[in-house]
Amino acid sequence: MVSPKPATLLLVDDEPFNLEILAEHLIEAGYLIEMAHDGEAAWDCLMQDARRYDAVLLDRMMPGLNGMEVLRRMQANAQLSTLPVIMQTAVGSAEAVREGMEAGAYYYLTKPFERDILLAIVAAAVAQHRLHSQAKRAAENPLDAMLLLQAAEFQLGTLDEAQRLAGLLCRGSKQPERVAMGLTELMVNAIEHGNLGLGYAEKKAMMQTGRWRETLEARQRQPEFIDKRVRIKVARQDDLLQVEVCDEGQGFEWQQYLEFDPARAFDPNGRGISMARAMSFESLDYLGAGNRVLATIKLA
Repeated sequence: MVSPKPATLLLVDDEPFNLEILAEHLIEAGYLIEMAHDGEAAWDCLMQDARRYDAVLLDRMMPGLNGMEVLRRMQANAQLSTLPVIMQTAVGSAEAVREGMEAGAYYYLTKPFERDILLAIVAAAVAQHRLHSQAKRAAENPLDAMLLLQAAEFQLGTLDEAQRLAGLLCRGSKQPERVAMGLTELMVNAIEHGNLGLGYAEKKAMMQTGRWRETLEARQRQPEFIDKRVRIKVARQDDLLQVEVCDEGQGFEWQQYLEFDPARAFDPNGRGISMARAMSFESLDYLGAGNRVLATIKLA
C-alpha cells in the first residue's frame, strides 16, 4: 500500500513565537508547513495555488487584514471555500465562536493551546478535506448522462463507495463541490453512526488518536457489521434532486446537530451535519428517529 502524501498546512500568525511553537509541534507530527506573518501574505499564498494546502491555521486577531476577513475572502472564492480553516483565537466566547462559524470556520483552537488538542483538531480537519477532495475528484469525471436521471437506487457499505457515489450525484448541481462534500458527510454519518453504532464520544477518541479511518474500516470487517448497507434513493423533480439516505441503525437525536453548538467547537468531530445543511443543500430534513435523511439539491 502506498503511504499517503504528507498534508501541507498554512500557518498564519503575526506573532513569530506562536508560529515557531505551531511549526515545532506540526513538523514533529509529520506535517509539511508554510508560514505567513499576516493576512495579506496568507492571501498571496492561497491565491498562488488554491490546491496546495490541506488546512489553514488562521489567527483571528492580526493588524491589517485580520483572520476573519481572510476567512470571508476564502468563502467567496470557489476554489478556497471548502478548504478547512482552523481559527486560532484568545477569545473563546460562544459569541466569537458563533461569528466564526457563520463565516465558515468550523474548527477552533484557543490560545494557549495544548499539543494533543492541536494535533487532534488538525488531524480532523485534514481528514475532512481529503475525504471531500476524493469526492470532488470523482465529481470532475465527465458523465453527462447523469443529467438524464429521473430516479435511481443505490447501496453502499464503505467510505470509498460513499465518496464515489457523492461524486456521481453532485453532477449537474449548481455547486458540485459543496454538494459532494455534503453528500459525503451524510453517507459517512450513516455508515459510522448508523450501521456501525459509533457514538459521539467514541468517534472523538478515535479522532484524537489519529486512527479514525483505520479503526472504522477494521470495525466494518467484523462479522456483525460486514453485511450492513446504506441505501440511497434519488428522485428528480423539475430543477431539484432529492437524495434520501437510509441506514440500518436505530437513529439518533439529530435535532442537536442541525445547528453547530459553539460548545463543540473545540472537539474534532460533531460538525458534519450542520456544515452540510448550511453549505450544500436547499434543505435537509431528518425523518423519524433519524436513520433516514432527505437532502434537496438545486440543479443547474
